[in-house]
Formats: sequence, C-alpha cells, structure tokens
Amino acid sequence: MSDVIGLVLPFFGLIFVGFLVARITRQPLEALGWMNTFIVYVALPALFFQLLAKTPFEDLTEWRFIFGSVVSTFMIFSLMFMGSVLTSRGEIAQSTIKALAAAYGNIGYMGPGLALLAFGEEAAVPVALIFCFENIMHFAIAPMMMALSGDEKTTPLRLALGVVRKIVLHPFIIATALGVGAAYIGFRPPVPVERFLEYLSRAAAPCALFAMGVTLALAALKLILHPLLCYVVLSWIGNFSETWVFSAVLLAALPTATNVFVIAQQYGVWVQRASASVLITTCLSVVTVTGLLYLIRHNILAPDLFP
Repeated sequence: MSDVIGLVLPFFGLIFVGFLVARITRQPLEALGWMNTFIVYVALPALFFQLLAKTPFEDLTEWRFIFGSVVSTFMIFSLMFMGSVLTSRGEIAQSTIKALAAAYGNIGYMGPGLALLAFGEEAAVPVALIFCFENIMHFAIAPMMMALSGDEKTTPLRLALGVVRKIVLHPFIIATALGVGAAYIGFRPPVPVERFLEYLSRAAAPCALFAMGVTLALAALKLILHPLLCYVVLSWIGNFSETWVFSAVLLAALPTATNVFVIAQQYGVWVQRASASVLITTCLSVVTVTGLLYLIRHNILAPDLFP
C-alpha cells in the first residue's frame, strides 16, 4: 500500500497546493489564464508529440482499442442522458450537461500525468488516442444536443463548421496528429528541438495539476461504473497489453473534467451543479483512484477479464 500512497500523494498533493495557494493569495480565477494557455497550447501538446513520434506506427492504429474505450464512454453518457430526460420530462439541454459530467473525465489535465507516473512512457500512446477520439466525440455531441434542445440559435451549416473547427484546431488533437505523422514517416526532430520539447513536456503534468487545484447517483457513474464498463468492454473485444488496458481504465476513473463547467457556462445550463460535480468527483477520486491503483499495482485486478 505504501507504494501506491507514494504514487498518488505527490499527484493529489500538487492539486491541493494549487487550491491552497489560490486561497492564500486570493487571486481571481482569471489570473490562471497564462498558465492554462501554457498547459493547453504548449506543454501538453509537446508531451503528446514527443512521445507519439517515438512510437511504432502500428501501435497507433489499434482501432479495436479506440472503439472499446470510446464506446464505453458513450454508453455512460447515454445512460445518464436517458435517465435525466425521463426524470426531467424531456429537458435536453440540462440532460446533456449532466451526461457530460458523468462521462467526460479529466483526461487532459490529470490523465497524462497520472498514467505516466503509474505505468511509464508506454502509457502515452493509449492516453493520447483516448484523449483525441473521446474529445472528438464530446466536441461533436455538446453543440449538436444543444441545437436539438432549441436553445442554440444557429444554422445546421454553421453548427457543423463550429464542430469541425473545435476538433481540427484543438492543440492536443493537432499535436497527436503531428506525432502520428512523424511516427509514420520515421521523422525525429533535431537534437536541440528534441531537448526543447523535453523541457516543455516535463512541465506539463505539474503545471496542470497545480492549476486544477484552483478550480475544483453522478459520481458513482463517473468514478465507478465508467472504469468498470471500460474494463469489461476492452477485455471482451480483444487482447491488449496490460499497460493499454489499465491506462484506459485509469482514464475512465478520473473525475469530471472542468470543461463540463465551461460548456455549462457557455450555454447557461446547470452551471452551479456542473461546478459542484467537478469538485465532488475530484475529492472522491482521491479515494477511488487510489483504490484502483492499489488493485493494479498488487495484481489483484487481472489485465484481462476474459483470458
């Protein structure tokens, strides 16, 4: 147990330090702007590109793995959405935010840092693939469902262009595509560029965790059912490496992403509860993620449910 605590204590400690510093200095949320810009547009894209470019190209085209992880996330989204629509008598906009809170994990900020700490650099590939394809799904679903609710006044063409723009221009997805392209052609950056990317990528996890600490029936779906479903689906559809399976399960177990709160604010729907969902699932994940890592590190959880 001490090795697991040694792994997660520094990780969640950085989140707590970020939270504590924000309360002591009483900085407004807007003061995080430059740090968030650095994380999203520089540090994490550098990390994704650097690790993907070194990966054999055949490892980047494991479509069964991508399908299994994305489908399990979509099933959680659908379960929460349908339950909410039934209980709210057809409230689509609110149900969409609830479903995102249940399915959209913090795979951007927390995912890379924790997976690399737990499983090493081999986890970078499944993490990047999951991030890329799950975000494509979320970026497409949110505006489409808001348009169906009638709250979003836009033409179908403008809606489609907006979805494509969010997907194509997201820095993480651009970095993933460039990394896959570099792996395909066997390109390696010159040594000075490689060193520069390494410096930037080392800052990604600590900065992201620090920033997260400032902005901290649904929690059970997100923290327990989502990783369990992901584990069952991946075990069922194929024989993947232990690192790939456990990386996907770990990402599924992460708390609600702060992006859900941003989307709720954008559409003016379920804003306060979206914020509470992020806070509550982040706090509870200290226990649930630690427990999951304990099961993995002590070989209690088999890498394949159906060997």
